[in-house]
Amino acid sequence: MRQLFPVLNVLGVVIALFSLTFAIPIGTSLYTADAALMAFVHAFAISFGSGALLYVATRRQRRELAPRDGFLLVSLVWSVLPVVAAIPLVLYFRGVGVDLSLTDAYFEAMSGLTTTGATVLTGLDTMPYSINVWRCTLVWIGGMGILVLAVAILPMLGVGGSQVFRAETAGPMKDEKLTPRITGTAKGLYAIYVVASLLCAIAYRLTGMSWYDAYCHMAATIGLGGFSNRDAGFLAFDSISTEFVAIVFMTIAGINFATHFRAYRAKSMRTYWNCFEAKYYLTVMFGSGIVIGFLLYAEQVYPTLSEAMRHAVFNTVSVATTTGFASTDYAKWPLFAPILMLALSSFVTSAGSTGGGMKMIRMVILVKQARREFTRLLHPRAINPVRIGGQMIANQVVFSVLAFVLLYGASLVILTMVMLSTGLEPLTAFTAVLATLNNTGPGLGDVIGPMGSYKGLTDVQTWICSFAMLIGRLELFTVLVLFTRAFWRK
Repeated sequence: MRQLFPVLNVLGVVIALFSLTFAIPIGTSLYTADAALMAFVHAFAISFGSGALLYVATRRQRRELAPRDGFLLVSLVWSVLPVVAAIPLVLYFRGVGVDLSLTDAYFEAMSGLTTTGATVLTGLDTMPYSINVWRCTLVWIGGMGILVLAVAILPMLGVGGSQVFRAETAGPMKDEKLTPRITGTAKGLYAIYVVASLLCAIAYRLTGMSWYDAYCHMAATIGLGGFSNRDAGFLAFDSISTEFVAIVFMTIAGINFATHFRAYRAKSMRTYWNCFEAKYYLTVMFGSGIVIGFLLYAEQVYPTLSEAMRHAVFNTVSVATTTGFASTDYAKWPLFAPILMLALSSFVTSAGSTGGGMKMIRMVILVKQARREFTRLLHPRAINPVRIGGQMIANQVVFSVLAFVLLYGASLVILTMVMLSTGLEPLTAFTAVLATLNNTGPGLGDVIGPMGSYKGLTDVQTWICSFAMLIGRLELFTVLVLFTRAFWRK
């Protein structure tokens, strides 16, 4: 047990630091004089006290984290922080006589922190401002990852963060460094994230949103989380300019933030043109949106091509980037369209972005490996390495991608079968798992569609979806490696 103390020590620090973010909803509650103030005050006291107590109890066992410590810490943080984040939700709703179960509260918090955007709550328009601000703030925090912020601070406390950063960073090429020190990398990425957030909030405000609406939707847009303070989501605004701003910033957030960092340092937009992943991402996503637009017009879903393109591009970008906003009930479109959109959410976003799914770089490597196998069949002696952007990809990376895709497919099938065994109908079961595993949010069907919520699921089904969100956010290996004998072997 003492071997876990260094991990628990850092976990205590992270919980205490995370509790400081309660200042945002507390300030909102004080300003608007809503009824949720004491729920957040009590939540802050409980979480900060718990984090501080855990830190003090284990501080004598601090040491540099080993790689396996990093995986355990990341999994613990992303499992425990939703508990902390759910405390004010439970306190507030039970205080006003609303039966919000611990399962639903944990699901809502997990959905926010993993930037999934699936919700079990209704009546968002009449909720206290601070509750909606907190929900959307969770998406913003989870967007870049609370641990990316932590690795910039933990070195000051005598705890190294490189192992944690490697476990948290998305994509198969996570060893690449933007700056000589991991702290500088984390700070640089977070600076880009904050600047993009400010620009997004201002842009939303200029389209006519209130600052309240602008903040909530900014946090959900940059974090690619899809939470809203309106039950109708973007349908409540019905504004082309607002949807355009969302498309722009969802697209930005779906690109590797390291690419944004390099573009800033080089002071050149050519950086994006030279990024092979960004080119695939933009081509596939907007190309699919245009195809769906023509389909909707041909099927006479909308009377004009411009209206069909407006809804097709917005909702395609939203689902493909795993954001989950909806400007209309696209579940009522011809089935090809929403199925294609959900399929895109499995791989379109870039590694190092705030999006979910397998990531575009893995899909590109997978396709190139398939082409290499065809070449090998025809020319068995040919030397044909996988190359991306002129760079040869090591076989170790290719094998890692193949293993990841296999594990992704197995997780999707197994979790879907488990959902089916609970009595859920097939379309809802499959899309619920797909949407939560990809951190997309809405699925298809009457229960969890873009205009519905996950409230209709049973507790067992809700926990399955919570687990899918967790392993999807941490890219499967980080969590599932904890269930192997080798991990726990001395």
